[in-house]
Amino acid sequence: MKYSGMPGGMWALFGKSFRDKLISVLGYDKEEADKISKAANARYKEIIGRLPEFEKADRFKMNIVNCAMLSAFLLSMEKKPDVERVTDYYAQAMMIWPMKWFCRLGGKQKFSDKDIRSMKATAALNAADRNPYSWNMEFLPYPDGSGYEARFSRCGICTLMKELGLYDLVPAMCRLDYTMSEAGGASDFVRKYTLASGGPYCDCGYKKKRG
Repeated sequence: MKYSGMPGGMWALFGKSFRDKLISVLGYDKEEADKISKAANARYKEIIGRLPEFEKADRFKMNIVNCAMLSAFLLSMEKKPDVERVTDYYAQAMMIWPMKWFCRLGGKQKFSDKDIRSMKATAALNAADRNPYSWNMEFLPYPDGSGYEARFSRCGICTLMKELGLYDLVPAMCRLDYTMSEAGGASDFVRKYTLASGGPYCDCGYKKKRG
């Protein structure tokens, strides 16, 4: 995958936040945070450089780029935090105002005809059959019309973080699904299983908010 384009843009957008949250969330001092951030930038470019390009229709490229960024910072720390602290760190680093705006925009389109068509197209793509760093998904509307579930049998984040020796920290990324749904304002996120916790699949359920 080329660094120019989305990966470079994502670093420009979120790199400072990831650096600043090293101080405010994880307790590093400014000098150490700068050191980690510099090392993370080099690791991020290396990780991105060995990933395959995603198909144009694959909506999950941003997910793997975000995973590469978090992984780069984690690999640049002398001692990795536990999953609870990484969960807090990742959420605060990601939820800057452009991401909150993106979530609100997505919330306005949630459950629209366009949203449903996009989910069905993603399910039909089965991109992970050709790219192990992507996802395979089923689209399962709730029979009562209250929303839908996206059920994942393959997960690119699991693949990449396992390769990088960070598999135990995958749940920190999974938790952001709840945060983003809440920021969108249109759905309540529900989940029973994740692949990272040994479940048969990852279920991402979106229930329409009442009222």
